[in-house]
Amino acid sequence: MNEATAARPSSEGEAFEPRIVAFVCNWCTYTGADLAGTSRIQMAPNVRIVRLPCTGRIDPLFVVKAFERGADGVIVSGCHPGDCHYTAGNYHARRRFAVFRETLSFLGIDLDRLTFSWVSASEGRKWSEIVNETTARVRELGPFTSYRDLVDEG
Repeated sequence: MNEATAARPSSEGEAFEPRIVAFVCNWCTYTGADLAGTSRIQMAPNVRIVRLPCTGRIDPLFVVKAFERGADGVIVSGCHPGDCHYTAGNYHARRRFAVFRETLSFLGIDLDRLTFSWVSASEGRKWSEIVNETTARVRELGPFTSYRDLVDEG
């Protein structure tokens, strides 16, 4: 059993718990997520955070690799437009992911598995809402097995 299948339920009676990867900006969203934790705001424990300097540095290949390696959903979140610590990184990310959505659709990845958001350092509650909403939506969609099915067939 590999790591991707280890977190999956082994019997049909168990509830599916999604694995979600969040690529977040160091300056805003990561700090907002930290605020949510230190404020003890309740949220789903399904999200694993990958902190990057800026959403402008998030290569769309990171998202594809996350799905390839067993993620059932992905969150990309950064500073609000106009508030980027690197001037225009979030504008670059917004344009990049607007185009990338078509590629995801072409790859057969349901766009409901991807959440793109803006969370500032003071929005811990908003971060918890995004985590909870994304987890609930991905839980309804079920496990993402498309890549694993392709590997098993080959």
